[in-house]
Amino acid sequence: MSNDPLQHYADQHTTPEPPLLAQLTRETHVQLLMPRMSSGHAQGRLLSMLSHLIKPRRILEIGTFTGYAALCLAEGLAPDGLLHTIEVNPEREARIRRYVAAAGLAEKIQLHIGAAREVLSLLVDEVWDLVFIDADKVNNGLYFDLVIDQVRPGGLLLIDNVLWGGKVLPDYPVKPSDKDTLAVRAFNDRVAQDPRLESVLLPLRDGLLLLRKR
Repeated sequence: MSNDPLQHYADQHTTPEPPLLAQLTRETHVQLLMPRMSSGHAQGRLLSMLSHLIKPRRILEIGTFTGYAALCLAEGLAPDGLLHTIEVNPEREARIRRYVAAAGLAEKIQLHIGAAREVLSLLVDEVWDLVFIDADKVNNGLYFDLVIDQVRPGGLLLIDNVLWGGKVLPDYPVKPSDKDTLAVRAFNDRVAQDPRLESVLLPLRDGLLLLRKR
Protein backbone atom coordinates (compact mmCIF):
# COMPACT_ATOMS: atom_id res chain seq x y z
CA MET A 1 0.00 0.00 0.00
CA SER A 2 1.28 3.45 -0.92
CA ASN A 3 2.11 6.04 1.77
CA ASP A 4 0.92 8.76 -0.64
CA PRO A 5 -2.69 9.62 0.36
CA LEU A 6 -3.61 10.60 -3.20
CA GLN A 7 -2.25 7.35 -4.57
CA HIS A 8 -4.06 5.45 -1.83
CA TYR A 9 -7.29 7.20 -2.80
CA ALA A 10 -6.71 6.40 -6.47
CA ASP A 11 -6.04 2.76 -5.64
CA GLN A 12 -9.27 2.57 -3.63
CA HIS A 13 -11.17 3.78 -6.69
CA THR A 14 -9.46 1.41 -9.12
CA THR A 15 -10.87 -2.05 -9.81
CA PRO A 16 -9.08 -4.52 -7.49
CA GLU A 17 -6.59 -6.91 -9.04
CA PRO A 18 -7.95 -10.45 -9.50
CA PRO A 19 -7.13 -12.89 -6.65
CA LEU A 20 -4.53 -14.76 -8.71
CA LEU A 21 -2.66 -11.53 -9.43
CA ALA A 22 -2.88 -10.52 -5.78
CA GLN A 23 -1.30 -13.88 -4.92
CA LEU A 24 1.45 -13.28 -7.50
CA THR A 25 2.07 -9.83 -6.02
CA ARG A 26 2.51 -11.28 -2.52
CA GLU A 27 4.79 -14.04 -3.77
CA THR A 28 6.88 -11.57 -5.76
CA HIS A 29 7.43 -9.33 -2.72
CA VAL A 30 8.34 -12.26 -0.47
CA GLN A 31 10.53 -14.30 -2.79
CA LEU A 32 12.15 -11.98 -5.34
CA LEU A 33 14.62 -9.14 -5.34
CA MET A 34 13.39 -5.86 -6.83
CA PRO A 35 9.66 -6.68 -6.61
CA ARG A 36 8.84 -3.20 -7.93
CA MET A 37 9.78 -4.51 -11.36
CA SER A 38 6.29 -6.05 -11.38
CA SER A 39 3.61 -3.79 -12.88
CA GLY A 40 1.40 -3.99 -9.80
CA HIS A 41 -2.23 -3.10 -9.17
CA ALA A 42 -2.80 0.33 -10.77
CA GLN A 43 -0.59 -0.16 -13.80
CA GLY A 44 -1.87 -3.69 -14.25
CA ARG A 45 -5.48 -2.50 -14.36
CA LEU A 46 -4.50 0.15 -16.91
CA LEU A 47 -2.81 -2.47 -19.10
CA SER A 48 -5.92 -4.62 -18.86
CA MET A 49 -8.21 -1.72 -19.76
CA LEU A 50 -6.11 -0.69 -22.77
CA SER A 51 -6.09 -4.27 -23.98
CA HIS A 52 -9.86 -4.55 -23.57
CA LEU A 53 -10.34 -1.31 -25.51
CA ILE A 54 -8.42 -2.43 -28.60
CA LYS A 55 -9.14 -6.19 -28.35
CA PRO A 56 -5.76 -7.16 -29.84
CA ARG A 57 -5.20 -10.32 -31.84
CA ARG A 58 -1.45 -10.17 -31.31
CA ILE A 59 0.38 -8.75 -28.30
CA LEU A 60 4.14 -8.61 -27.83
CA GLU A 61 5.75 -8.13 -24.43
CA ILE A 62 9.51 -7.64 -24.08
CA GLY A 63 10.49 -8.35 -20.47
CA THR A 64 8.18 -10.77 -18.65
CA PHE A 65 9.65 -10.75 -15.09
CA THR A 66 7.01 -12.77 -13.17
CA GLY A 67 4.29 -12.60 -15.81
CA TYR A 68 2.07 -10.08 -14.01
CA ALA A 69 1.77 -7.66 -16.93
CA ALA A 70 1.34 -10.50 -19.42
CA LEU A 71 -1.63 -11.82 -17.45
CA CYS A 72 -3.16 -8.33 -17.36
CA LEU A 73 -2.67 -7.72 -21.08
CA ALA A 74 -4.06 -11.14 -21.97
CA GLU A 75 -7.36 -10.24 -20.31
CA GLY A 76 -8.36 -8.19 -23.36
CA LEU A 77 -7.20 -10.55 -26.10
CA ALA A 78 -9.53 -11.21 -29.01
CA PRO A 79 -11.05 -14.73 -29.00
CA ASP A 80 -8.42 -15.87 -31.51
CA GLY A 81 -5.69 -13.75 -29.91
CA LEU A 82 -2.18 -14.70 -28.80
CA LEU A 83 0.37 -12.96 -26.58
CA HIS A 84 4.09 -13.50 -27.11
CA THR A 85 6.25 -12.60 -24.12
CA ILE A 86 10.05 -12.65 -23.95
CA GLU A 87 12.06 -13.21 -20.76
CA VAL A 88 15.85 -13.34 -20.76
CA ASN A 89 16.25 -15.00 -17.33
CA PRO A 90 15.57 -18.77 -17.44
CA GLU A 91 15.29 -18.90 -13.63
CA ARG A 92 11.93 -17.14 -13.92
CA GLU A 93 10.43 -19.60 -16.39
CA ALA A 94 8.85 -22.05 -13.92
CA ARG A 95 7.03 -19.34 -11.97
CA ILE A 96 5.75 -17.67 -15.14
CA ARG A 97 4.44 -20.93 -16.56
CA ARG A 98 2.83 -21.86 -13.24
CA TYR A 99 0.81 -18.65 -13.11
CA VAL A 100 -0.06 -18.71 -16.80
CA ALA A 101 -1.43 -22.22 -16.31
CA ALA A 102 -3.31 -21.21 -13.15
CA ALA A 103 -4.94 -18.39 -15.12
CA GLY A 104 -6.06 -20.86 -17.78
CA LEU A 105 -4.03 -19.01 -20.42
CA ALA A 106 -1.51 -21.64 -21.50
CA GLU A 107 -3.01 -21.61 -25.01
CA LYS A 108 -3.06 -17.81 -25.15
CA ILE A 109 0.38 -16.86 -23.83
CA GLN A 110 3.51 -18.01 -25.66
CA LEU A 111 6.57 -17.65 -23.41
CA HIS A 112 9.99 -17.29 -25.07
CA ILE A 113 13.14 -17.62 -22.95
CA GLY A 114 16.15 -15.89 -24.44
CA ALA A 115 17.60 -12.59 -25.62
CA ALA A 116 14.91 -10.36 -27.09
CA ARG A 117 16.90 -9.55 -30.22
CA GLU A 118 17.22 -13.24 -31.07
CA VAL A 119 13.60 -14.10 -30.28
CA LEU A 120 12.28 -11.16 -32.29
CA SER A 121 14.11 -12.45 -35.35
CA LEU A 122 11.81 -15.50 -35.17
CA LEU A 123 8.65 -13.37 -35.04
CA VAL A 124 9.16 -11.22 -38.12
CA ASP A 125 5.94 -12.43 -39.76
CA GLU A 126 3.71 -11.20 -36.93
CA VAL A 127 1.67 -7.99 -37.06
CA TRP A 128 1.39 -6.45 -33.60
CA ASP A 129 -1.71 -4.71 -32.29
CA LEU A 130 -0.12 -3.94 -28.91
CA VAL A 131 3.53 -3.95 -27.79
CA PHE A 132 4.75 -3.55 -24.20
CA ILE A 133 8.48 -2.85 -23.75
CA ASP A 134 9.68 -3.33 -20.17
CA ALA A 135 13.18 -4.79 -20.34
CA ASP A 136 16.74 -3.44 -20.13
CA LYS A 137 16.33 0.31 -20.55
CA VAL A 138 19.54 0.85 -22.47
CA ASN A 139 17.98 -1.10 -25.35
CA ASN A 140 14.60 0.67 -25.50
CA GLY A 141 15.57 2.22 -28.81
CA LEU A 142 16.78 -1.07 -30.26
CA TYR A 143 13.60 -2.93 -29.35
CA PHE A 144 11.49 -0.09 -30.72
CA ASP A 145 13.37 -0.19 -34.03
CA LEU A 146 12.99 -3.95 -34.27
CA VAL A 147 9.20 -3.92 -33.82
CA ILE A 148 7.85 -0.60 -35.11
CA ASP A 149 7.44 -1.73 -38.73
CA GLN A 150 5.41 -4.73 -37.54
CA VAL A 151 2.97 -2.60 -35.52
CA ARG A 152 -0.23 -2.04 -37.49
CA PRO A 153 -1.50 1.49 -38.13
CA GLY A 154 -3.52 2.43 -35.07
CA GLY A 155 -1.56 -0.05 -32.96
CA LEU A 156 -0.29 0.80 -29.50
CA LEU A 157 3.20 0.67 -28.02
CA LEU A 158 3.71 0.99 -24.25
CA ILE A 159 7.13 1.63 -22.72
CA ASP A 160 7.64 1.38 -18.97
CA ASN A 161 9.95 3.27 -16.58
CA VAL A 162 10.30 6.32 -18.81
CA LEU A 163 10.63 8.69 -15.83
CA TRP A 164 13.45 6.55 -14.42
CA GLY A 165 13.18 7.78 -10.86
CA GLY A 166 13.24 11.42 -11.97
CA LYS A 167 16.66 11.11 -13.56
CA VAL A 168 15.23 12.05 -16.96
CA LEU A 169 14.76 15.68 -15.87
CA PRO A 170 17.16 18.04 -17.64
CA ASP A 171 18.56 19.49 -14.41
CA TYR A 172 19.26 16.08 -12.87
CA PRO A 173 23.05 15.49 -12.86
CA VAL A 174 23.88 12.34 -14.80
CA LYS A 175 27.33 10.79 -15.09
CA PRO A 176 28.46 9.59 -18.54
CA SER A 177 28.69 6.08 -17.06
CA ASP A 178 24.95 6.07 -16.28
CA LYS A 179 24.02 4.54 -19.61
CA ASP A 180 20.49 3.59 -18.59
CA THR A 181 19.49 7.17 -17.76
CA LEU A 182 21.11 8.54 -20.90
CA ALA A 183 19.34 5.91 -22.99
CA VAL A 184 15.92 6.59 -21.44
CA ARG A 185 16.35 10.34 -21.96
CA ALA A 186 17.41 9.89 -25.58
CA PHE A 187 14.59 7.47 -26.31
CA ASN A 188 11.92 9.71 -24.79
CA ASP A 189 13.14 12.72 -26.78
CA ARG A 190 13.38 10.71 -29.98
CA VAL A 191 9.89 9.20 -30.01
CA ALA A 192 8.30 12.50 -28.94
CA GLN A 193 9.47 13.92 -32.28
CA ASP A 194 8.68 10.86 -34.43
CA PRO A 195 6.02 11.87 -37.00
CA ARG A 196 4.76 8.27 -37.15
CA LEU A 197 3.55 8.43 -33.56
CA GLU A 198 1.14 10.13 -31.19
CA SER A 199 2.45 10.08 -27.63
CA VAL A 200 1.19 10.51 -24.07
CA LEU A 201 3.58 10.15 -21.13
CA LEU A 202 1.69 9.19 -17.99
CA PRO A 203 3.34 9.88 -14.59
CA LEU A 204 2.04 6.53 -13.34
CA ARG A 205 4.51 4.81 -11.00
CA ASP A 206 7.88 5.24 -12.78
CA GLY A 207 6.33 6.61 -15.95
CA LEU A 208 4.42 4.81 -18.71
CA LEU A 209 4.72 6.08 -22.28
CA LEU A 210 1.78 5.42 -24.61
CA LEU A 211 2.55 5.59 -28.32
CA ARG A 212 -0.08 5.22 -31.02
CA LYS A 213 1.18 4.48 -34.51
CA ARG A 214 -0.53 6.72 -37.04
